[in-house]
Order: sequence, then structure tokens, then C-alpha cells
Amino acid sequence: MKKLKKGDEVVVITGRDKGKRGAVVRLVQSDRVLVEGVNRVKKHEKPNPNKGTSGGIIEKEMSLHISNVSIFNPVTKKADRIGVKKLEDGRQVRIFRSNGEMVDAI
Repeated sequence: MKKLKKGDEVVVITGRDKGKRGAVVRLVQSDRVLVEGVNRVKKHEKPNPNKGTSGGIIEKEMSLHISNVSIFNPVTKKADRIGVKKLEDGRQVRIFRSNGEMVDAI
């Protein structure tokens, strides 16, 4: 089961952008995540008239490994870990490990 989902507010816990917050744009692979406004790099791009792109230096967001980000807990205002709990009716929910509050139903 995936602990992070699209739209989750995450905090970068290690690396060049440590401490920055952003929303998950998409899960790139099973172990990589693209975060809005984080890990921006400059990339040299060739012009391609078939695609209609002009060349130059563009800035884009690159993916981060999922172990370098942690979900943001709005109650404690800190990064937190995610756990999974099964309710009495059989549904699974994601919870914050620090205070046990429910993040959302899966």
C-alpha cells in the first residue's frame, strides 16, 4: 500500500531543498515522487520545430526519492510518518504516527 498520494502536503527532510514544503504532483515510479516547487533544476533544451518548442535554458522540477520526503502534519506543524489502521467496518485509513489522527480513508 502506498503511504503517499497525489495532493499530499510533504516536507523535504534531506538534501539541497531540506525544509521546503509542497504538494505531491504525481508519483513517478513506485519509489520516486514529484513535488511542486521543490528540486528545480536548469535544463538545456534543443529547439524542436516539430513539437513547437524553442530552445534555451528552462527550469523544471525533477523527482525526489520517496525516502527524502515526509508528510506534513498540520496539527504539530512538523514532518510526520504515516501508518495504516484497519477500522471495524473493514476499511483501511492512513493515520499520523505521532498523534494517531486520521489523514484520510484509502
